[in-house]
Amino acid sequence: MCGICGIASSNGPADPERLARMSATLVHRGPDADGVLIDGPVGLAARRLAIIDLQKGDQPIANEDGSIHVVQNGEIYNYRELRADLERAGHHFRTHSDTEVLVHLYEQHGLDFAKQLRGMFAVAIWDSANRQLVLTRDRYGIKPLYYRATDSGLEFASELRALPRGEIDLDALEAFLAFNSIPAPLTIFRETRKLPPGHVLVWHDGVTKLQRFARPGPAPAEDLREDDEAELIEELRARLRDSVVAHLIADVPVGVLLSGGIDSSALAAFAAEASSEPVRTFSIGFEERSFDELDDARLVAERYGTQHRELVLRPDAAHLLPALAEAFDEPFADSSALPTYLVSQLAAQDVKVALSGEGGDELFGGYYTYAADLLALRVGRLARLAQPLVELLPTSRGRASFDYKAKRFVRAAHLPPLERHHGWKEIFSADARAEVTGRRSDFDPVDLLRARFAETEGAELLARLQDVDFGLYLVDDLLVKTDRASMAHSLEARVPYLDPAVTNLAFALPRRHRVRGLRKKVLLRKAVAPLLPERIVRGKKRGFSIPAAAWLRGELEPFARDTLSRDTLRRQGYFRPEAIERLIDRHVAGQEDLSRQLWGLLAFTLWHEHHVEREPGPLSSERVEALVR
Repeated sequence: MCGICGIASSNGPADPERLARMSATLVHRGPDADGVLIDGPVGLAARRLAIIDLQKGDQPIANEDGSIHVVQNGEIYNYRELRADLERAGHHFRTHSDTEVLVHLYEQHGLDFAKQLRGMFAVAIWDSANRQLVLTRDRYGIKPLYYRATDSGLEFASELRALPRGEIDLDALEAFLAFNSIPAPLTIFRETRKLPPGHVLVWHDGVTKLQRFARPGPAPAEDLREDDEAELIEELRARLRDSVVAHLIADVPVGVLLSGGIDSSALAAFAAEASSEPVRTFSIGFEERSFDELDDARLVAERYGTQHRELVLRPDAAHLLPALAEAFDEPFADSSALPTYLVSQLAAQDVKVALSGEGGDELFGGYYTYAADLLALRVGRLARLAQPLVELLPTSRGRASFDYKAKRFVRAAHLPPLERHHGWKEIFSADARAEVTGRRSDFDPVDLLRARFAETEGAELLARLQDVDFGLYLVDDLLVKTDRASMAHSLEARVPYLDPAVTNLAFALPRRHRVRGLRKKVLLRKAVAPLLPERIVRGKKRGFSIPAAAWLRGELEPFARDTLSRDTLRRQGYFRPEAIERLIDRHVAGQEDLSRQLWGLLAFTLWHEHHVEREPGPLSSERVEALVR
């Protein structure tokens, strides 16, 4: 795991001082070593978190004659097999690192080299002989890569903080208000873009070209697996075991971020089976009992004799939100980033690598929205008739409460499938966005979902909706959250569900193996049932979510009102103070749960203070002992 950055200049040699400043902002991603290459118009830099070949794996790494150099953020899990093939083809290696495989694989396969890779990666290759810079990002979007192409050249980096700031992209702001995150290729700045997952970008003599090399997605309906269920259960269990074993490859200790849910619990079980020493597990809980899952995590830890550590978060998040704003280089408002940040800090005290369960819900049908999608097909019109009564339900303080889910359901159940699916999760509607910003945009963020949805025509409807989540929500929310929260503490997070061994089967499963009525993750639960306590297998969805609604009606209310004050909002110029005050008042009065909207407004305002109104610099890990016990 590393942080990478670079420059390709169209007007003379690369600026080494500029490259050094870029690299310095990424030290938290790689505190163990740093390296630089300046070769005429191109400069590459890497900050290394040493995981494999601790002694010789520093970057950049070159091929035999020094004509090709590479820097990489990530890990390649099939590097040993690839190395053996390349050695048979005549290539010579100087290290035992996974990164060195990349230069020789590029020599052998050219721009198709990324198709051979099993892993998570953002890679930059400078091919001096052909005068081209090649950037690529893994097919799942696990590792981030930002770039800024102008007439003067190209700059790229693992995080936005290393690149020049610019004018706020109001389309990106619209998307943020709709989703609480910013989907690729947009970034919050107009001139900077995210490299989409599964894409290669080539810069040659000042010209950039973008092409897709991989697009994981659901199988056509006629190609779905119709095997006996018992055979599919055994196959899925074997594929999950294979992926976890691959993700344990490291020359340093590996742990598991254990939420108490089925996804992370299964990872802990497979890791414990494959490890000769006790696995280290890490969990977080809350004083609010409806959100606390430490008891479930302990069941798994006790069953497998893990070295288990945990902490309990108190409702004093006002001290931590500024630290989150500093760690996330772009506006980001998934409130589960807070516990993910803290559990990563806890894990980083013991390990340098941790497994995390992202992807399980999107692949195997774990969200309540999927059951709602199926239910709406039958009762969508009736739900609209019931809406006036449902809207009268009192607002609960509990997690994913009945009233919250019922109101969401009746508001969107009558819409077309994609719009309905988005409606379950929408943060600010178009009208609500216009109310808080005072602007009516021609840009519709849902068009990004529609474009993804259109690519899977011919697949089952539910699979297509899951694919939209897989390609946008997973990539631009969950994986961003996990990457930034873990790397803020120099911890590498690995995601075994996002591996071809697992996804190739998941994408070919008929709907009945994913969602049946209100039952979710049907096949996955059966596959891991022999490994886990029954309470975990039959339990509700788990994750590092927080009691944000209650906090914003209690201890966090003064902080929210202060952060979203009229003076601050007028100074920044993006939101109407009177509209924001009405949102806070409605939420505090219990008239409606607006916690996700308010969390988003807080996230943007704090981000603006840290990354626009100030000069962002190296990230330091904050110790916030007052928040935990």
